[in-house]
Amino acid sequence: MTETHPSCAATTEDRLLGGRIVLHQPEHGYRVAVDPVLLAAAVDAVPGETVLDAGAGTGAVALCLAARCPGVAVTALERDPALAMLARRNADANAAADTVAVVCGDLALAHRNLGGTIYDHVMTNPPYMPIDRGTAPEPVRRDAHAEGEMDLAGWLDCCLRRLKPRGRIHVVQRADRLDDILAALHGRAGAIRIRPIQAKTSSPAAGRVLVQARKGGRGPLQLLSPFVLHEEDGRYTERTQVILRDAGALA
Repeated sequence: MTETHPSCAATTEDRLLGGRIVLHQPEHGYRVAVDPVLLAAAVDAVPGETVLDAGAGTGAVALCLAARCPGVAVTALERDPALAMLARRNADANAAADTVAVVCGDLALAHRNLGGTIYDHVMTNPPYMPIDRGTAPEPVRRDAHAEGEMDLAGWLDCCLRRLKPRGRIHVVQRADRLDDILAALHGRAGAIRIRPIQAKTSSPAAGRVLVQARKGGRGPLQLLSPFVLHEEDGRYTERTQVILRDAGALA
């Protein structure tokens, strides 16, 4: 279904988590893929905890987490006014306005938008590409995929500042930026867990990584077994289907 939305030109109405989540998103430009759903599935929040979704886009990660973890309070921070408006619309469409609070604001100026609030968890799907490597033609997609004035290290620094002591940060990123993530976490967060995400068992390398760490933690780094998205014939693996269809956790 396609419609015209005044804040974001043409939008489509799509579904996530086997139809549990209604998601209005731009027809062109940035569109939700598998990564946000995996990120939400990796967050081990429990009822009563607070979660910041840094760079929330249209709210997919926040809504998926709220659907999987009832009783968790999520703040979705998005700097683009059009995407933030769609995120609010999506929260309303999913009867989640009481659990997913959408804030339009820049992560670099979070002190203005969020005050002194700190969270039990911060989850984020940061822009993937350094600004000099971003090639997406549409402004919305370019802004979502390529760094702007703040690079990845600055982005993660802002995320860590929003965490309570011993709080957990959850990041999904391109695998070739793992060294940048570890450098940004060094000395500030430990007990790091890295889970490679690869397309198929036969894939020569992982395309994405999920990185989780505890602020002030001192446990050893763990390199977990890869999460494989597809069977060799292209179908989603059963583990992937449990996450995408049944709102399962990425244990």
